[in-house]
Amino acid sequence: MGPKFPMSQLKTPNYYVISCHRKYSTRILCHQKFSFKSLGDKWNLNDLTASSIQERLNVLMSRTQNFLNEVTSPLAKSGQTKKPDPENDVGFQVMEDIFMVEQTIERRTPYGTLSLAAVICIEQFSRMNGLTGNKMKNIFQTLVPETLYTDARNFVEYCCFRFLSRDTSDIHPSLQDPAFQRLIFITMLAWQNPYTNFLSSNAEKASLQSKLVTEEAFVRIAPAVSGVVDRPTVHHLFKALSGDQEGISMSAWLAYINEYLKVRRENRSYQIPEFPQIDDEKILCIGANNKQPVLKWENNMAWPGKLTLTDKAIYFEAVGLLGNKRAMRLDLTYDGLKVEKAKVGPLGSSLFDSAVSISSSSEPNWWALEFIDLGGEMRRDIWNALISEVIALHKFIHEHGPEDSDESLFNVYGARKGKQRATASAINGMARLQALQHLRKFPDDPIKLVQFSYLQNAPHGDIVLQTLAVNYWGGQLVTGFINTRSQPENRLSNETTENCNHAFDIDGSVYLQKWMKSQSWASSTSTTFWKNTSTKGLVLSKNLVVADLSLTERAAKTSKQKYQVVEKTQATINAATLKGIPSNIDLFKELIFPITLTVKNFEKLRRWEEPHLTVGFLGITYTMIFRNLLSYMLPTMLMITAVGMLTIRGLKEQGRLGRFFGGVTIRDQPPSNTIQKIIAVKDAMRDVENITQKVNVSLLKIRSILLSGNPQITTEVAVLMLTWSAILFIVPFKYILSFLLFDAFTRELEFRKEMVKRFMKLLRERWHAVPAAPVAVLPFENEESKPEISLKVIENKLKSQGNQSSGKSK
Repeated sequence: MGPKFPMSQLKTPNYYVISCHRKYSTRILCHQKFSFKSLGDKWNLNDLTASSIQERLNVLMSRTQNFLNEVTSPLAKSGQTKKPDPENDVGFQVMEDIFMVEQTIERRTPYGTLSLAAVICIEQFSRMNGLTGNKMKNIFQTLVPETLYTDARNFVEYCCFRFLSRDTSDIHPSLQDPAFQRLIFITMLAWQNPYTNFLSSNAEKASLQSKLVTEEAFVRIAPAVSGVVDRPTVHHLFKALSGDQEGISMSAWLAYINEYLKVRRENRSYQIPEFPQIDDEKILCIGANNKQPVLKWENNMAWPGKLTLTDKAIYFEAVGLLGNKRAMRLDLTYDGLKVEKAKVGPLGSSLFDSAVSISSSSEPNWWALEFIDLGGEMRRDIWNALISEVIALHKFIHEHGPEDSDESLFNVYGARKGKQRATASAINGMARLQALQHLRKFPDDPIKLVQFSYLQNAPHGDIVLQTLAVNYWGGQLVTGFINTRSQPENRLSNETTENCNHAFDIDGSVYLQKWMKSQSWASSTSTTFWKNTSTKGLVLSKNLVVADLSLTERAAKTSKQKYQVVEKTQATINAATLKGIPSNIDLFKELIFPITLTVKNFEKLRRWEEPHLTVGFLGITYTMIFRNLLSYMLPTMLMITAVGMLTIRGLKEQGRLGRFFGGVTIRDQPPSNTIQKIIAVKDAMRDVENITQKVNVSLLKIRSILLSGNPQITTEVAVLMLTWSAILFIVPFKYILSFLLFDAFTRELEFRKEMVKRFMKLLRERWHAVPAAPVAVLPFENEESKPEISLKVIENKLKSQGNQSSGKSK
């Protein structure tokens, strides 16, 4: 038997106790206790060492001092204030009792020395499983190949997941025990660092509670505990809990768990006598606060009231002068509902940006709810996420879940509880969001913490939803055998070929093909994913796999990777989005600089500023035209561009182009006051208006030519177009192109300059003589009060404008 730190007597009763000081003893499981015996245990003379005796004496002296302090505390003067002693804290006693575990495995392994957190995790979960750490190790080595059991991280997973797999409830009952909460935190530290270089248990124990859990460890261990976090949203929860730190501290972890359990208890205790019709619904949140009221806007009027959100509908009971009015109900279970952030205000204005609108494409009635929050706009965002999650939940059930009357539910074990599992998962997610709201740990977007709403717009989210559907409704077959898209060689088909493409989870649970109503199942991405569902790890349940990932974890990991790519891309877009018209103009000039440089160089060639370059360019161009090499021009340009891009990529990977190669640099605008900014914006708007007017006039003139606004000009243009079409039919294109090239390069020469000027003057005169098409501006029409406008008046007005324009042209 290995050394002990600190020592305790090992017993293996029918049930175990993890717990604490007798004064603070708390149950972890419903019918289980986990007790760590301490200083009253017998000493084994074979295990006596100097370090173990020193540790036992230190603990004995510490507890003796605590006892003396408790005895003498009434003798202190009432005016004196005692400093808080951390060793008298309940959490300290719980941690001390967690450390009081007998070590049955050797810390020294051929692959490194096990850390204190790893040993505590292995020993504690082994006793909770009814075994010792050494026996658990022997069992683990017989179940997995050598490549897996040599890694202590996999052994930590096995000890933890084996205990967690014994419970299938929505929230693990052991979460209510402070000792279990701290044990899960220690497990995350053990998975994070299974090995250590320190051999002193006291040094490790002192630093254990101050360590931070990294994102990788939190993502692996926390979702394994039922109710703590959903796998698709675990990364966003980590960001919310860690804040500005590099990881999650024990205090933040315990505060989150306790607040989450408190919210769940409050949700279960909700009783609304005003709404007897919601007895069969689960109340999720109630919005009724004198300091932060809820207003329902209707017909430009705001009515304060009481808002209640359930898992199927939302209720609003307005407060009137003569008491409460009848409650209004909005069903959230049917398709077509849409929730958006909105602005409301009196007389139809958009003054207050603190509302949520709930509308439907099929129903004309819509709700506008304003959530007044004196501390900011997060209250509106939280409610927007909660309502969106309820709608997304029922959309998920409609698309991925079978009908309640489907007889095939009886052919798959546990499938009838799939809808209940999905609802419980959504309720837990909304409770976690409310817990973070109470802790004032707000994420950047609350929707990222509720999985069904988040996955609707997340990259690869449809595949994650498919894995959730297989998780909720999948189960072992009760009757018959079917084929599968992932394991066709292991299944025999007794059904028709229509039902031979079912999906299987890693534990053999089946999800029938007839339940695949969503169009996402027919995508190539879905087919590829479900063809590769094999695992190399040890499967304990459909959600717990040692040394490998479950299907939901795989899909969520891929979604996270693609989401990071989207985030990086969006970050570059946000960095390139400048404020101010002058800065954007400077950026645009810098971006089109290569095109501008190319045009300038072409103008130099056309004006014969460097005759030898112009002659060379024309020689090459005419050779390509008359040698029929124009068809090779575009492929050659594409090839040269691709080779250049690959060359730049190679040089950049070698670090020979610098870190900021490819970036754009512009000068910042000089500082200006408010009046100067207003004048600059006014000038810019006037310039935009002038440019828009000129473009509109040109388009109206072209419209007049095409629609015979001036018959004479229309005739001239039509004859000219017929002439050019005949030339294009008769003359080969290469001769026309050479003529146009000759015309472009001889315009600036002396023998053609005057002729070109006269021709361009003639074109401008003819263009100015073209009248614009008439424009009629109708008065504004409001849907509530539509003025009756006579069509004859409009026709007469158009005719009069047309006659005036034709008279001017004549």
